[in-house]
Amino acid sequence: MKLDVRYANHPDDAKKYTTEDIRGHYLIEDLFHVDSVNLTYSHVDRIIAGGIMPVKSIVKLEAGKEMGVDFFLERREMGVINIGGKGVLTLDGTEYELESREGAYVGMGVENVLFSSADPKNPAKFYVNSCPAHHTYPTVMIDLDKAGQVHLGTDENLNKRTIYQFVHPAVCESCQLVMGMTLLASGSVWNTMPCHTHERRMEVYFYFDMKEDTRVFHLMGQPDETRHIVMANEQAVISPSWSIHSGVGTSNYTFIWGMCGENKTFDDMDFVDMKDLK
Repeated sequence: MKLDVRYANHPDDAKKYTTEDIRGHYLIEDLFHVDSVNLTYSHVDRIIAGGIMPVKSIVKLEAGKEMGVDFFLERREMGVINIGGKGVLTLDGTEYELESREGAYVGMGVENVLFSSADPKNPAKFYVNSCPAHHTYPTVMIDLDKAGQVHLGTDENLNKRTIYQFVHPAVCESCQLVMGMTLLASGSVWNTMPCHTHERRMEVYFYFDMKEDTRVFHLMGQPDETRHIVMANEQAVISPSWSIHSGVGTSNYTFIWGMCGENKTFDDMDFVDMKDLK
């Protein structure tokens, strides 16, 4: 298992960052490698985000030295969404099949977590978010029909999109993880604009379903001190609680969002007026 550790920082420090600094602190570039686990551990609310792509082998999720526990989910919960071919998630010996865009909530205490692909020529790509937990909740399989759905935006504002809530109080119980997926309609390129912050929670975005030459300009920073990161397909970005998290693409795209922090209230947001953005 590869575990890249990222440290938290003060927003005043971020004002002085170069493009290289910003990308180094917040951008997660390489998530999927053959038969390996590639995770990033952020000290912002201790979220873990990353990718697992089993091809020829069954891949086991293990705890590294940095986590200080005997197994990965000893003191954590996890959300999983498959964005690749058909895969199998095995939890303490029980197998669950996950088609593309199907996911799962996995509660604290599951010891043996295995990932495999049904077809090595079309491997599964499991994107995961994990955060500390204080209670064990049941494992739940979640597809698009079971997920909560919210339709937002308009064609005129180029932001027509459907939000699928996978790990959400209306769908399943969790300690603090909230996770889902947003699909932008054809012709729409903006997400989360007008933008917001939420001091109670941090967030990670994972962008995918992008063509090779498509890019998303992900906006971050304090509302009066914004920055951007140019992102390609299958890359993720860490958003501290003090930062906006919004983006505009050269074409439509899909992204997975994951949050953890003080509460699980999805609409607990501090909205920013357009006139206040700088």
